[in-house]
Amino acid sequence: MSKSIFGTDGVRGRANTYPMTAELALRIGAAAGRYFRQDGKNFHRVVIGKDTRLSGYMFENALTAGFTSTGMNVLMLGPVPTPAVGLLTPSMRADVGVMISASHNPAEDNGIKFFGPDGFKLSDEAEAEISALLETGVEPAAAENIGRAKHIYDGRFRYNERVKSTFPSGKRLEGLKVVIDCANGAAYRTAPEVLWELGAEVIPVGVTPDGKNINQNCGSTAPETAAETVVAHGADLGICLDGDADRVMIIDEKGRVADGDQLMGMMASRWAAEGRLKGGALVATVMSNLGLERYLAAQNIGLHRTGVGDRYVVEAMRKGGYNLGGEQSGHIVMTDYATTGDGLLAGLQFLAAMVETDKPASELTNVFETVPQMLKNVRYTAGKTPLDDAQVQAAIAQGESDLAATGRLLIRKSGTEPLIRVMGESEDSALLDRVTDSIVDAVKAAS
Repeated sequence: MSKSIFGTDGVRGRANTYPMTAELALRIGAAAGRYFRQDGKNFHRVVIGKDTRLSGYMFENALTAGFTSTGMNVLMLGPVPTPAVGLLTPSMRADVGVMISASHNPAEDNGIKFFGPDGFKLSDEAEAEISALLETGVEPAAAENIGRAKHIYDGRFRYNERVKSTFPSGKRLEGLKVVIDCANGAAYRTAPEVLWELGAEVIPVGVTPDGKNINQNCGSTAPETAAETVVAHGADLGICLDGDADRVMIIDEKGRVADGDQLMGMMASRWAAEGRLKGGALVATVMSNLGLERYLAAQNIGLHRTGVGDRYVVEAMRKGGYNLGGEQSGHIVMTDYATTGDGLLAGLQFLAAMVETDKPASELTNVFETVPQMLKNVRYTAGKTPLDDAQVQAAIAQGESDLAATGRLLIRKSGTEPLIRVMGESEDSALLDRVTDSIVDAVKAAS
């Protein structure tokens, strides 16, 4: 077993196919249990949440068996957003938190994400140690030291109250009609409840999970349904979450979709003006648009770029003392409030800006002109390494040379799927098409 079992966001894959099998989940639970219970005492506990995938039951039971076999006590939250696990792990004095979810992936996939006792995602070093325990095997606890398991039925309500507390004191959402698309995922009850309790007229979408329809034609990766609903109902805003509710897309009253870059640009500008932006900078990944970088520079706000993955954004934020960061894909991290990306919390911050400025969503979601960007995904055969191919490397080198004066090029392997992601930006759209097509063709030939 190698470190590669962990990708950019935990372990992920197709359910009942390696590495996402019940047998391996049990072993992962045992390895993580041994890692966090090294002193052998019996008061250690783990918090486990999940989204609405059918396979979540299987992995919840397998992980519980693994943890309890090493003496860890398990607290099962049921379906809750990923940020709820980040919140409740330290709140419930747990040693580790686990979220069973494949986020925005199809229902057939699933994943296992780990949070440390501080509520932040585990470091690469901690994951490497758990992987080492997977390789060597874990001795189970003595019979009298087996852990206990308990359902926690009010986890989502604890999370609801925390999220509501981040909304400006004394402000309400009365008079605002809000479409909330929960992607048939983990926030299907939480998000509508929070918005309604704050006074909004709520129009829910994607709130009928059946175990197989998470992210299916809904949510942040398919915002068209919510956009149509906003226009049809004359809503003021649409908020689109993904399957585990840690990312968000915003839809204005005209049905136009704004990504994480626009949301981060708006928030960074407001926070800087209010003196709330720690370090005077935003942390974002290499995927964020050049337009965002130029917009922030014009306001003397810094931009620190990281590798792709919200965990790397959070690591840079903690290291540099920054409190705002995120990804173009909609992970928005506000460490003043949460330990990880939180789509609902970010949506509430956007609503707070609408309430406080009395501006429509369309004025707040279009804060900068984007540089034309193209992202193409090329699926490759497992076991192949197309980025090592000489023809692919030559195509990339030529593309970088061609775009040097007007934009940039980013080629990377997905950390969660067998995909090569080809992203380019340039004011010259024709050149951008030609460059990306050339690289995509080379990758396909090597796949």
